[in-house]
Amino acid sequence: MIDPVVLLAFVPAALALNVTPGPDMMLCLAQGMRSGRASAWAASSGVSAGAFVHVTIAGLGLGAVVAAFPWAFTAIRWIGVAYLLYLAVQAFRSSRVKAGAKGMSPMRAFRAGLFTNLSNFKVIWFVLAFIPQFVVPEAGPVFLQFLAFGGMIAVGGFFVNGLVGAYAGTFGAKLVGSSKVLGYITGTIYAALAVRLAVME
Repeated sequence: MIDPVVLLAFVPAALALNVTPGPDMMLCLAQGMRSGRASAWAASSGVSAGAFVHVTIAGLGLGAVVAAFPWAFTAIRWIGVAYLLYLAVQAFRSSRVKAGAKGMSPMRAFRAGLFTNLSNFKVIWFVLAFIPQFVVPEAGPVFLQFLAFGGMIAVGGFFVNGLVGAYAGTFGAKLVGSSKVLGYITGTIYAALAVRLAVME
């Protein structure tokens, strides 16, 4: 059982983490602007699912094992770069279609969120550095505490990123009457995320 005092210290820290703009939030923003609320929430779901995978792996202690194979991280990172560039190209191409055309479906948006989060290997390092500060071995199984804290971060991120994306979907549709502009905006966001991931050390 998690100590209430520890929980009071963890919640504000996790909330600060969730509201800090990053690749996941930008992805949901792009989905909301281009494809609407449903896809924004789907992308946020994918991001949270990916985050929970990272938490589970870290909780099982596999982070140290994976650290022995740095080439694997490099491969995952470049796969992520390629996928984000693919999304950017698709968004730029979609700018040529009529304004009423649909964007990415919720299922594809979910996969995009999941894949983008999983390809960001720094998440697992952050989890390994952040969560253990709040784990109290005497309070119960460490792995279960790890999952509990990680689940709180994932759920918090789901709501924060989803709201950002949902707001962007409503705002973007009213602000921009042309799908051409929306395509360029979302394509630029995807390309920027790919560059960020490519230059990441």
